[in-house]
Amino acid sequence: MADEAAPSTETEDSPPAQRPRSNLGLVIGFVGMIVVIETGMFFFLVPSAEQVSALAEQQLIQSVQEGAEEAEQEASDENLVEEFELGMFGETFSPTDTDRSFRVELRLYGLIRAKNREKMEKEFEAKTGRLRHEIRKKIRNSELAELQDNQLGLLERRILTICNHLLDEDMLLGVGFNDYQLIED
Repeated sequence: MADEAAPSTETEDSPPAQRPRSNLGLVIGFVGMIVVIETGMFFFLVPSAEQVSALAEQQLIQSVQEGAEEAEQEASDENLVEEFELGMFGETFSPTDTDRSFRVELRLYGLIRAKNREKMEKEFEAKTGRLRHEIRKKIRNSELAELQDNQLGLLERRILTICNHLLDEDMLLGVGFNDYQLIED
């Protein structure tokens, strides 16, 4: 009995046992707050369907414009006119209308499109002899007045015509003279 009395005194002396406090309300409040914040972020930060379609349309227009600009730049680069060296020429001749002897010294270039440079280099290498021969003939068969002309337009046209005739395609747009001298011997 003494044993029975001891346990009852312990329960009488100790304060009544409290149930452990539950944090369930705090957890529910925290989760609820996060749901409210995420919902607010969704409504205020995520764009609407109209905004998304407007943005996509703007990006599409911008990419099309950039593509058009790149294509235009590439086309203009291909159509850029460049000089192509046709060589140095020095011819001594006697015009048909005089007994005097003259010497013509010139450095000739042709105008070609940038896209035709590679073809022109190959063709010029293959036909250098024929081109030089025909150019020399045109110079020798020219009249003195043509060679003394300030513009040399007739000589340029003749050389351009014969060069384009010898080439597979009319790649030369024009010809010109870097240096030109007509010297009486």
